[in-house]
Amino acid sequence: MTKKHETSRRNFLKGGFLAAGAMAVPSIIPSSAFGADGAVAPSNRIVMGAIGLGGMGNGNLGGFLGMKDVVVVGVCDVDQNHLDAAVKRVNEHYKNQDCKGYKDYRVLIARGDLDAVSMATPDHWHALTAIACARAGIDVYGEKPITHDLKEGRALCNAFKIHGRVWQTGSWQRSVENFHHACELVRNGRIGKIHTCEVGLPTGGATDSKPVKPVPPELDWDFWVGPSPCQEYRGESHWNWRWMLDFGGGQMMDWIGHHCDIAHWGLGFDYTGPVEVEGVAKFPAEGLYDAPMEYKYTCTYTNGVKFTVANDKQQPMGMGARWIGDAGWVHVDRGRISSEPAELLREIIGPNETKLYYSRNHHRNFIDCVKSRQLTITPCEVAHRSASVGHLGQIAMVTGRKIKWNPEKEEIIGDSGAAALLGRAYRSPWIL
Repeated sequence: MTKKHETSRRNFLKGGFLAAGAMAVPSIIPSSAFGADGAVAPSNRIVMGAIGLGGMGNGNLGGFLGMKDVVVVGVCDVDQNHLDAAVKRVNEHYKNQDCKGYKDYRVLIARGDLDAVSMATPDHWHALTAIACARAGIDVYGEKPITHDLKEGRALCNAFKIHGRVWQTGSWQRSVENFHHACELVRNGRIGKIHTCEVGLPTGGATDSKPVKPVPPELDWDFWVGPSPCQEYRGESHWNWRWMLDFGGGQMMDWIGHHCDIAHWGLGFDYTGPVEVEGVAKFPAEGLYDAPMEYKYTCTYTNGVKFTVANDKQQPMGMGARWIGDAGWVHVDRGRISSEPAELLREIIGPNETKLYYSRNHHRNFIDCVKSRQLTITPCEVAHRSASVGHLGQIAMVTGRKIKWNPEKEEIIGDSGAAALLGRAYRSPWIL
């Protein structure tokens, strides 16, 4: 493969060529991409970086390291300990010293040789990091929820469309058999006309924030806080940030991109949203942790479907998604699926019925789409619409008011105070 041909391939990836509305299943990698010994030709490798190397970041990194047609060349984290461990892991995997570590994602992006990035930062960094990648011509596998607030989600979707980038959300349940089968049953009318959907997410979180403590020398705390309001360090950087609304959204926003995403898939609501949202939540009475511990809100869609999101203790079936129709119901959760009538689960979806996008490896689906330039199974617009349900529910519960929503214009109607909560100003010098 000549340098000219290699440049042409990378220009193809950088150029995007993502057809509007394309939803076909990604192309299979041709056997010609592989050498006789199973090695992948350099011209067919996807060059990757990784930003955020905590629990999810390390898990996703492992998924990509296991692929012969992917090479990870750079990793990034504001915690030096996480960064050093990731560099060591990658170099040991490839048995070389080629992977470089970066504390600033902008320097990693500026390398100029990345096709794609795996991103698993805390929520408040999702939009800035992903949009910077899109502008640099880099595709992104990013964690859910897609962004920290609703306006960021729209900005991210617009950026990926403008720059022709491929996005995959870590809403991996769409790539699992029981979730896929449940959604196909519902979409093909096996339980009749749907009138109600129940989404169960985890209960609880944390209430007792820790005292101020010295910032550990390995952590760049000011960079970690980034665009959010300045906070003194209490040890929140690796887990407890999710209980603070400045950084995360509690259990509800942590999981909305999983079970709400599946509920939307079964209903065919991937590109729309509710028109009304109202609910109540139990928030911590004091301290810095202000994400809801218990919550329940109901969304009404234009077709009349009532869509209730609540912590699992307030849902009849607990965790997961349940669709209720005039001829029965289907419930699905991790590792289980049930229905009424029970025999529904044995039904086969016929060749002339609705077949949903098929994937059984979420990371592989992303890499295949980086190569084909087709939509992933969880593209950014779909992830944004799922997360929007959580953002609107949070606003309804914080204000204590019914929210009227225009899903086409993405505007709150007749409530300027609630509308102000759709986004926020960034701490200087950060801008979206």
